[in-house]
Amino acid sequence: MDLGEQKAPGKKNGVASFEELVVTYQDKIYSLSYQLTGNHADAQDLAQEVFVRAYTGLKNFRREADPGTWLHRITVNLYLNLRRKITRHPTVSLDAPLDTGEGEVTREVAAAGGDPGELVAEQELQGFVRSALKQLPAEYRTVLVLRELQGYSYEEIASLLGCPAGTVKSRLNRARQALKEKVLQMAGEQARK
Repeated sequence: MDLGEQKAPGKKNGVASFEELVVTYQDKIYSLSYQLTGNHADAQDLAQEVFVRAYTGLKNFRREADPGTWLHRITVNLYLNLRRKITRHPTVSLDAPLDTGEGEVTREVAAAGGDPGELVAEQELQGFVRSALKQLPAEYRTVLVLRELQGYSYEEIASLLGCPAGTVKSRLNRARQALKEKVLQMAGEQARK
């Protein structure tokens, strides 16, 4: 994809090439954003900010780099910066599960078909995993999403994060262990109820 030089708005070439970039990568960037943030509203905001940053940084884009990798790197960096900012200034989400005093209730539509007991157990496990993933430090969550959900290799993740592949492997190992411990803890607490 030839991104061309960034032109002033109104000049067809730069805007057209940027439009092509957005159309080509918007679904992938939104998917990554959703997997990182865990909700649609934040994913939309993050994906939008990625493309704003990409447009303003288009003149600095190195043509030998893959545009998809460049956009993924912007996405990951924006997400990590957002997580750092949230850690310093926590907010309360209106989309968060409701605490009933006996546990948390999420707003989900049940899937049709299948054994109801198995469906409930599957949804419960998925809820534990989503909840545990949200509780992980941003660095752990990022490597898990990039490796397990996005399918990136260790080297690709290292390139995206700007760190050695060994660091990625180490973080991924710690992230998997932390996720496992959190899920087991949640399952144990649920069983005691």
